Amino acid sequence: MRHEYEVTDSCILQPKLISVSKYVTFFNPKAPLYPRLALGKSWDIMTVTWTSGYNIDEAVPFVEWGWKGQEQKRSPAGTLTFHRNSMCGSPARTVGWRDPGFIHTSFLKDLWPNVEYTYKLGHLLSNGSVVMSKQYSFKSPPFPGQESLQRIVIFGDMGKQERDGSNEYADYQHGSLITTDTLINDLDNIDAVFLIGDLPYANGYISQWDQFTSQVEPIASRVPFMIASGNHERTWENSGSLYNGLDSGGECGVPAETLYYVPAENRAKFWYAADYGMFHFCIADTEHDWREGSEQYKFIEQCFASANRHKQPWLIFAAHRVLGYSSNDWYAKEGSFEEPMGREHLQKLWQKYKVDMAFFGHVHNYERVCPIYQNQCVNKETSHYSGVVNGTIHVVVGGGGSHLSQFTSLNTRWSVFKDYDWGFVKLTAFNQSSLLFEYKKSKDGKVYDSFTISRDYKDVLACVHDGCEPTTLAN
Repeated sequence: MRHEYEVTDSCILQPKLISVSKYVTFFNPKAPLYPRLALGKSWDIMTVTWTSGYNIDEAVPFVEWGWKGQEQKRSPAGTLTFHRNSMCGSPARTVGWRDPGFIHTSFLKDLWPNVEYTYKLGHLLSNGSVVMSKQYSFKSPPFPGQESLQRIVIFGDMGKQERDGSNEYADYQHGSLITTDTLINDLDNIDAVFLIGDLPYANGYISQWDQFTSQVEPIASRVPFMIASGNHERTWENSGSLYNGLDSGGECGVPAETLYYVPAENRAKFWYAADYGMFHFCIADTEHDWREGSEQYKFIEQCFASANRHKQPWLIFAAHRVLGYSSNDWYAKEGSFEEPMGREHLQKLWQKYKVDMAFFGHVHNYERVCPIYQNQCVNKETSHYSGVVNGTIHVVVGGGGSHLSQFTSLNTRWSVFKDYDWGFVKLTAFNQSSLLFEYKKSKDGKVYDSFTISRDYKDVLACVHDGCEPTTLAN
């Protein structure tokens, strides 16, 4: 049953009842919903995660899948959930709590590269009947190093929004649906999406996760939807996070790590590596210690070092908080132009391993920084980069949908392009020597900033300042 109220500024505490609908029932309130794809720990694995009302004592979850138009097979799925006492504080533990149902994940293995697969979510009930979802599809990833057209979208800080314009909890993510719809409309030209932290801004109200997951389903059910952990997913006092704020509303990372799969060794620690064709991604977790000597710092170096730059020349670092450079107003007032201690600890790794680009969210705008090392631009070009990799290009791309962040009025000499609007970045790798970078606004999907990179393998190997392999005088 739906109750409709009229609420005005003068009577917000005493809304007027306008109408009451007839009773509404669900055909199957436990039906499988919201499939979300993610890359597995190897290139030939695709994971499918979904939500249902079926626990393992009621039904056996599985995915029915195979080549499009061919015989389908079934793969089993594991089942997880979380409880009120998994939350770290209020409101997630009190008024914001809502049972999340059950979260299932299946690993579709031994994929052939570049093949269109179809899949359905299924539950085998104890009475022998089967509940199935509608059919979905995805294209399997390319073999690592394969030269083909590969297109990756990256952004942060998305949020969610009501399509009918009704009141929304935390009503400050007005660009969320704009970004969502623009990506859906161009989905045939996107191979994978990376949302680098601050997903629904549920802030302890667990039902908001379902709303967000439903909103992005048309994307996440078709292409790998990879996430990173942000402050609104993880940060909570005395919970092991690096920061002691209350930004997660008491969630302390539990809904994010349960509802979305990432190929991490420990999903409570949201750092992981991912491969897609000619790309090698190293995703960091800024809500845990990244500083030199930490467990995560060792992972980041190992992730960089493991990249075979001959096969995967495009090495990408991404994290939520800005560990590089930002002209954001509050960072400028702090005098750091970054998350304090960020680049001081990580820039020598970016330089040593010749990381092409570092992406960050958290700041809700777009900014591109020159190829840089130790606060100095190392390349004066702005639209085309070629030759030796002598500095990392830093990009803030936190305009996924949340309220926008102001820039400082100070002139930051390393800033190449700024935009106070919602948008996302699209990377297109044509081959192992050529890449296109595009920043697109969500409102129209048009390109507002771009550059290209062209280089040979020898340019990646070349010795640069603080990025040289040891040599000897011996023959």
